[in-house]
Amino acid sequence: MRPPATFTASLRLATRLRTVPNYSTLHRPRQYSINGLKEKVIGRQFATSAVAPGHVETISPGAELPSSVTVKEDAADKPAPFNFPDGRHIIVGVPGAFTGTCHAQIPGYISRFEEFKSKGIEQIAVVAVNDVFVLKAWKENLAPQGTPVRFIADDAGAFATALGLAFDASPLLGNVRAKRFVIVANGKTVETIAVEEIPSQLTVTDAKTIIAQL
Repeated sequence: MRPPATFTASLRLATRLRTVPNYSTLHRPRQYSINGLKEKVIGRQFATSAVAPGHVETISPGAELPSSVTVKEDAADKPAPFNFPDGRHIIVGVPGAFTGTCHAQIPGYISRFEEFKSKGIEQIAVVAVNDVFVLKAWKENLAPQGTPVRFIADDAGAFATALGLAFDASPLLGNVRAKRFVIVANGKTVETIAVEEIPSQLTVTDAKTIIAQL
């Protein structure tokens, strides 16, 4: 005697349910912390996001800064090569405008610009992988009275990638970003470079530390 069709269907359904992970397993929330972000040089998986494919070695002292990639400073429709002064200058790379650590770091470079100048620094440029509108708003927020410090939008991440200083920040910031770094250069030649191992920390790239090394 065969069991009723409804019983057979129920038995099959119960068997299938035992082999399917429950909702809590499939949808267990993930917790992200910027302290836990692994800095990863951008590779082929980001080639479709205007970032050059392939591994790029981190730039080192004695090397020349990339001058062929374009950045933006004045307007979104006016990309131009990053122009470097002939003398000594500083490039401060940050993961993102208005983010907590970056917002605490950059005021030191703005308020101590004249001190940097007395040490022979002709220019300070802050670079972030954000669009030019965000960088201009950030500059106005940090320096409403104006500042000689330049705010450069590396909106495609091309400059950070060419330096070998781009990493995947998508869990928190949604895309590729620049590591937190400071380059002291003379013209196009890199003199020194400092990179934070953890993007959310300020141990080697704050203004006070950099001034002490000049």
